[in-house]
Amino acid sequence: MTQRLALVTLVVPDYDEAIDFYCTALGFDLVEDTQLGASKRWVRVAPPGGGAALLLAKADGPGQTAAIGKQTGGRVAFFLETDDFARDHERFRRAGVGFVEQPRHEPYGTVAVFTDPFGNRWDLIEPKPAL
Repeated sequence: MTQRLALVTLVVPDYDEAIDFYCTALGFDLVEDTQLGASKRWVRVAPPGGGAALLLAKADGPGQTAAIGKQTGGRVAFFLETDDFARDHERFRRAGVGFVEQPRHEPYGTVAVFTDPFGNRWDLIEPKPAL
């Protein structure tokens, strides 16, 4: 049997604001943007190197709105791997991405935490090469 994690839902306040951040600031690809009704869309964005995509879901109602940016209780929710930490860290900073710490070197790689405009915490990480 073959399985893979294809999509992770991320609740956002506005489709277009989220598309702008993920595709412009982070350089993700807009994989799909399909209108499903008057106010609902099926929006998928993904990093250019592949892997799981984000399904951007516009909050519907106060419960979902309250969950924006808090879906993992304040922990890092997403881990964006890169093959060149210095390149992407600098590009993200120039694009206005807010890092909450300076880059650090850990046994598993070079990493720094940033937040998206909605409060979700991300690790930008260049893993150490496998031995």
